[in-house]
Amino acid sequence: MATMAILATWRITHLLQAEDGPWDILVRLRQRAGEGIWGRLPDCFYCLSLWVALAPALLVGKTWPERLLLWPALSAGAILLQRLTHPEELDIEPFYYEEPHQEGEENHGLLRQEMAGEPPGPGRNDREPETPPPSR
Repeated sequence: MATMAILATWRITHLLQAEDGPWDILVRLRQRAGEGIWGRLPDCFYCLSLWVALAPALLVGKTWPERLLLWPALSAGAILLQRLTHPEELDIEPFYYEEPHQEGEENHGLLRQEMAGEPPGPGRNDREPETPPPSR
């Protein structure tokens, strides 16, 4: 029964978040929702799956503690299915990117130590420094 609830949670969440629906009904509903909380909710599969999972958790669970544990579990199952079926969404852009060091520019490398007798460049930090740093 829990497997069916996970599949239902994924299907309904995917329908509301990514599909147009017949006659573009879901597109129009998302547009009508506007820019408020209800308009932004379908933008995030993870957030939406948490709210969609509430109904199956209430239906499948027999006791209140079981329902409370099923609620995030069903959402997590739907998220895992989403990751399996849409791996392209896992390509995350790096948060920080540093431009390569240009010839003639001063090197502002933070926390980098120059090796004695070794020119600066790639791989220079692969070995231990010749003199240990002073202890505090």
